[in-house]
Amino acid sequence: MPRPVMVRIAWAFLLPLTVSLGCAAPGAGAGAQGVQRCEPVQRFLTEGFGMVAETERDTVDDWRTHKMLAGCRVTAAGGTQLGMADTAGLLYDQLLAAGWTRTPDPRDAPNESALRLRLDDTDCFFSVYSRIVIGTAAEMRVNRALMPSSEDARYNVLVQCVPAMEAAP
Repeated sequence: MPRPVMVRIAWAFLLPLTVSLGCAAPGAGAGAQGVQRCEPVQRFLTEGFGMVAETERDTVDDWRTHKMLAGCRVTAAGGTQLGMADTAGLLYDQLLAAGWTRTPDPRDAPNESALRLRLDDTDCFFSVYSRIVIGTAAEMRVNRALMPSSEDARYNVLVQCVPAMEAAP
């Protein structure tokens, strides 16, 4: 099994970043295609990691392309006996093994808890964190639905997916 990538959790980075990505309000303009983009992510998190996950439409203020994009988000909660860095590293290693790749010119911070990955014609921004941070109704619902074992620590994953596009110059 590949060694997990070491990932630092930077709360001062994560909270402002998720707000700037449009996590505060799902968009009404995203159509069925936008939600379908998140199906592989939700399946991966629920089947591969045993997480409780919820998918909804989203409008993403995409800092990489400088556009407002119709897309979707997956909010998930899980339990782990590993530390957060190891859990995030394992998640990213498994995503890469499943065919996800780093986006060209991702403009993310590889040593942080968030990465931008591409699968086919979809780019997704993955954020791994512990505790309730975003405060959305979906985050509350998945955390209430999760029943971790007594040895597990709770953690969350927020994923925002949009059509794959080139980065703005």
